[in-house]
Amino acid sequence: MIGPVILGGLAGLGLFLLVRALFPARPSLINRLTALDAARSGGNAPRTTVITPGEKTSAFRSALGARMAAFYASRGWQVRSQKADLALLGKSFEGFLATKILLAVSGLLVFPFVVAWMVLLGSGVSLQIPLWAALLVAVVFFLLPDLELRRDAAARRDDFRHAVGAFLDLVSMNLAGGRGVPEALMTAVSVGVPQGASAGLGSNWAMERIRDALANARIVGITPWQALGQLGDEINVDELRDLAAALGLVADDGAKVRASLTARAATLRRRELAQLEGKAGERSQSMLVAQLLLCAGFVLFLSFPAAMKILGV
Repeated sequence: MIGPVILGGLAGLGLFLLVRALFPARPSLINRLTALDAARSGGNAPRTTVITPGEKTSAFRSALGARMAAFYASRGWQVRSQKADLALLGKSFEGFLATKILLAVSGLLVFPFVVAWMVLLGSGVSLQIPLWAALLVAVVFFLLPDLELRRDAAARRDDFRHAVGAFLDLVSMNLAGGRGVPEALMTAVSVGVPQGASAGLGSNWAMERIRDALANARIVGITPWQALGQLGDEINVDELRDLAAALGLVADDGAKVRASLTARAATLRRRELAQLEGKAGERSQSMLVAQLLLCAGFVLFLSFPAAMKILGV
């Protein structure tokens, strides 16, 4: 019964691939607009994979990532949240896609070897492997990078919010000293960031990202708060977007800017304190449950002999 089902599935998959090959999908509107912008700006050069300085990759992995990124673009899959998390961690989207594909293929290929090894050890496992089991392992391996990315990005985003709160306090202090808004922003972000340091994931990585965004604003010809807003959109940090909107509204009035930044810094600190208190409460509850289970086990250990004696066992 399983054989005909597998053959039918393979036949259906082959027919689907044949239809897709004969009638390919039409390019999305986003791809057409991107190609038009590239043609207008003279960007007819072949597209290269963007790899961050701290990321090591091979030629095969780069080519595979570029093909997967082109496939995502042709289907119109934006995956903005994943791209924001990758930008926050300093990783490339192409390398991330290549890692997902390679892990899925490795899970699909390694699973039969693991089962065969267990058979050789005499563990009683059958050598016949269900196809759905191998596919399930491949899907799990495919989703593992997403879980790791989400976990690391959440931790980095919390650190970035903490740095934004300190940055707002520094900007407010510089405004109180008589500096203008652009000068106060650059002076505040340079505190604690050594001269000549490059953006990375070191101890001052958040300030380095803000500093580079403000420095690029001078080159591009945009205002510093617009650069902060673009950085907030890139790494998906709402505090930076709100800060850019507030600075854009009251940039000409130093007193209003200073009061707004002070209030926002206090709000960030209260929010961070509430999150820390919530995490501490969750851990306290976990410890309480563990203590109750330990006490229940100890009571059961003491009452077990008496119960067996009463029951006559």
